[in-house]
Amino acid sequence: MASLKVFITGASSGIGAALARHYAEQGATLGLAARRQQALTDLLADLPGHHAAYALDVSDAPALAAAAADFTARHGAPDIVIANAGVSVGTLSECPEDLAAFRKVMDTNVYGMAATFAPFIGPMAAAGGDRRLVGIASVAGIRGLPGAEAYSASKAAAIAYLESLRLEMAPKGIKVVTIAPGYIETPMTAINPYPMPFLLPAAEAARRFARAVAKGTSYTVIPWQMGVVAKILRLLPNWLYDRLFTQAPRKPRGLLD
Repeated sequence: MASLKVFITGASSGIGAALARHYAEQGATLGLAARRQQALTDLLADLPGHHAAYALDVSDAPALAAAAADFTARHGAPDIVIANAGVSVGTLSECPEDLAAFRKVMDTNVYGMAATFAPFIGPMAAAGGDRRLVGIASVAGIRGLPGAEAYSASKAAAIAYLESLRLEMAPKGIKVVTIAPGYIETPMTAINPYPMPFLLPAAEAARRFARAVAKGTSYTVIPWQMGVVAKILRLLPNWLYDRLFTQAPRKPRGLLD
């Protein structure tokens, strides 16, 4: 049986790096994209097998198209494309200086997801077989969180985008998988100044993500306990949700490199 071909964005750290390690250990051939060249180089040196790496920003659609063309020319259409790249930062709309961060979050978390999938859809549909487009959303997209206007909005948009895409891809035979993580141990969550219930190590999260991808699950929250919490929050009337969360702790403002 031929090995899987998997393309992952945001691969240099956190969930992306954990997914890369998981799939490499399964014998997959990987295309890894991230902004930081040195971090990608270090990751490649730590992985079994031979893989392709692309230093790029997912908001740069031409760079992604070039990476997709190169990976496909070398290895054929991927079996799985995982749009994992994302940024999270506290933003306040009342602060003009936060508008740049707001744009960066939306460009990365929403536009970057579409830009990741776009150049692969044609080759994947033409190749046929059992193929997946996987979008990493977040439970933060279920309800808006205080001080996280940009992040919550971007993940809500990602969830809706992936649902639309799922309907569009069905006639092409490509499954779309939406994964909404809760709290995962990554550099992104390390700066959170508040308790994070059901926090998962990145390696364990990657294993659970991969199981959902293999099953072709249309939408899942990982860990499942956060799925229960998300459903309860979605059902709360606005007056009660507002009372409970208006004074909730905020994520620190200011984008990290």
